[in-house]
Amino acid sequence: MYKDRSLGTMGSGGSSRSDLLSGATDRKRINEALDKHLKKTSPSTSKVLTSKDKDSNPSTSTAKSHFPDQSETGSEGSDVSGSEGDDDTSWISWFCNLRGNEFFCEVDEEYVQDDFNLCGLSGQVPYYDYALDLILDIESSNSGMFTEEQNELVESAAEMLYGLIHVRYILTTKGMAAMLEKYKNYDFGRCPRVFCCGQSCLPVGQSDIPRSSTVKIYCPKCEDVYYPRSKYQGNIDGAYFGTTFPHLFLMAYGNMKPQKPTQSYVPKIFGFKVHNKQ
Repeated sequence: MYKDRSLGTMGSGGSSRSDLLSGATDRKRINEALDKHLKKTSPSTSKVLTSKDKDSNPSTSTAKSHFPDQSETGSEGSDVSGSEGDDDTSWISWFCNLRGNEFFCEVDEEYVQDDFNLCGLSGQVPYYDYALDLILDIESSNSGMFTEEQNELVESAAEMLYGLIHVRYILTTKGMAAMLEKYKNYDFGRCPRVFCCGQSCLPVGQSDIPRSSTVKIYCPKCEDVYYPRSKYQGNIDGAYFGTTFPHLFLMAYGNMKPQKPTQSYVPKIFGFKVHNKQ
């Protein structure tokens, strides 16, 4: 429709190293263009972070970082975690199978097609109508009139729109059920804290405002947040999961909430506890 999913910036199975580096550079250009567009149209949703913020510039593309790292694009050879995409694969399935997008569940197309569920999103996402058509695999009559840069903007806008739909969907009964399976399979990772004994975690955002911070993982055992282990997942916008999801999820599935850890680390010197001076 806009660009073949198996080509260019969207990643491909069996790509060469030079192709992947070129794709990562294109993705950087796409997101920079989208940043500029968002600043012009909606300053509140395009917050610019300082270089001191470790979460700076979360990408609207969860498959690649803004700044390509050769170590990330070298040996793996593909951004797709499963089989190579084909024409029979829906955009939603393709997107959720990209490497780094393991935190996302597949949103039902019926949910996306209901305008009530998309209320307020048209003002936050540029090229909204075209991005929605891309998500739903609807061929647009005007797509052939777009320049290459506009096509790239539509692709990036579709990823942003899907993220904003996703954060609403995972608060529904069906959405939580889909996330429950991922939680059981440890798809969101394990808590790095030793005394949590590999507790399964849940994705959480530190803000509900897009492009404010990247996604973190929340441990329901120690009730603390951590950075995801994967460098790819570390570039996902935290607003695509929101601040509410893990806590509402644990209320809905109370039996999945673990007991708090009974052990804690005790610092010692030559076997003696270190006196804690107040």
